[in-house]
Amino acid sequence: MDQQFDVIVVGAGNGGLAAAANTAKAGCKTLLLEKHNLPGGCATSFKRGRFEFEPSLHELCSVGTEERPNTVYQIFKDLDAKVEWRYEHDIFRTILKGEDGYDITLKAGIDAFCESVDAAVPGSKKSVKDFLALKKKINAAIDYIYKMKGKPKGLTMILKHADFMRVAGHSVEEVMTALGMPEKAQNLINTYWGYLGVPTDELNAMHFLSMLYGYVTDGAAMPHHRSHELSLALADVILKHGGEVWYNSEVTKILYNEDGSAAGVVANGEEIYAKEIISNIMPNAIFNMSDPDKVPEHSLKLANAREFGISVATVYLGLDCTAEELGMKDYTIFIKSDPNPRKQYDERLEEGLYIVNCLNRVVEDSSPEGTCTLFFTIPIFGEDVPKDLKPEEYKAYKNAVAKKYIEDTEKVLGISIMPHIEEISVATPVTFARYLGTPEGTIYGYKLSGWDSLMARTAAEKTDFTVPGLNYCGGHYTRGDGYSSAYITGETVGKRVANRVKGGV
Repeated sequence: MDQQFDVIVVGAGNGGLAAAANTAKAGCKTLLLEKHNLPGGCATSFKRGRFEFEPSLHELCSVGTEERPNTVYQIFKDLDAKVEWRYEHDIFRTILKGEDGYDITLKAGIDAFCESVDAAVPGSKKSVKDFLALKKKINAAIDYIYKMKGKPKGLTMILKHADFMRVAGHSVEEVMTALGMPEKAQNLINTYWGYLGVPTDELNAMHFLSMLYGYVTDGAAMPHHRSHELSLALADVILKHGGEVWYNSEVTKILYNEDGSAAGVVANGEEIYAKEIISNIMPNAIFNMSDPDKVPEHSLKLANAREFGISVATVYLGLDCTAEELGMKDYTIFIKSDPNPRKQYDERLEEGLYIVNCLNRVVEDSSPEGTCTLFFTIPIFGEDVPKDLKPEEYKAYKNAVAKKYIEDTEKVLGISIMPHIEEISVATPVTFARYLGTPEGTIYGYKLSGWDSLMARTAAEKTDFTVPGLNYCGGHYTRGDGYSSAYITGETVGKRVANRVKGGV
């Protein structure tokens, strides 16, 4: 059968955009299919009244600058995708409510970060620095493993990369405790679990450390024109290199060859064929669009065995006053009722942990003059939405969520938000399920923990999902979700597929 394209990419989320940009740049005839009328998935924007809101991006780690580019900056630079970056040099402010509470701000930069933790927890500096120092040791071990094509020598790993061996199979808290880090310092740093959706007593230490190190060394970064700027920049790369992007084109079926390899897709009622397919949507969705006889039993069992990751409820506020007039001095504030991540996770429906962002503190002109925006994120699962919630009760449910967290923030920060609300929009896992098409509205794909950790996925990548010609990238893939991870998997898979299409291995 004739191949219409070299590569078809299903879904213009972050991973799909990065993958398609790389295959197009490599000279592959590339088609990107997206069911919505805009690229980006969660990396987009929406308008309410005179405000344009950022739907999901809090901040990016591992970006860096032109002088010191880190992974994300380099990905966009290599593609010649133009982005105006803005930076925040406080890691975050965290407030613990209650009699024994605290209000602490952590700084970016290795020394500044360690010193700000030590100021809050005297005597913790060495253990914090030792924890961060593990990152370079882990990188050295991973470089060696790649050099050995996934077959490292056991004696070399034991003698030269012992710290990697000690860390790889342990949780964040196990490693921190082994380094002698005080519990309060652990809880303070581990506030970041909310960005990964897994509490740190089960989250793999290497996964958490990779994210933390990216924030500490470079600070947080945001695109000037919200995350939609990132999506448009990548879409432009695809078009510039002769690729095609079809919007309003939902894929409804995956086509297979007689030998079981992927052959193409059906979109807009049209059969479209390619040598390789890259999916930015979850394997569960791909299998639902496939002939059951074509899905390997191993792949189906793996998808069904994995646990769906966390979703969120979000509250977007457009206010008729400036951030200064409101009294918002910080970009990112974590507010919590208990210092321990596990309790924050277990008590997530009782204000266990939530995040308040004011984009104007990083991008001053992100809202009309004389105004500001606030963005609330409450980590919950789709299963946390009441099962008996009736359609006619949904609006009241959303309003109750918004009111609860706005009032709590007013009390904690000592500011008045309600009288200044000009525009408000509320999303729940139901919203994300409808928009993203993910089970239970998960924004993080599959939960990265236990047997399904980042390390386990990376080690088993070649035997993970095994349909020839069908590849995956994005939040559900090896690195889990997060903008940075999606761009990295998109680039990796895009280059790998392009190499095969061009006659490589």
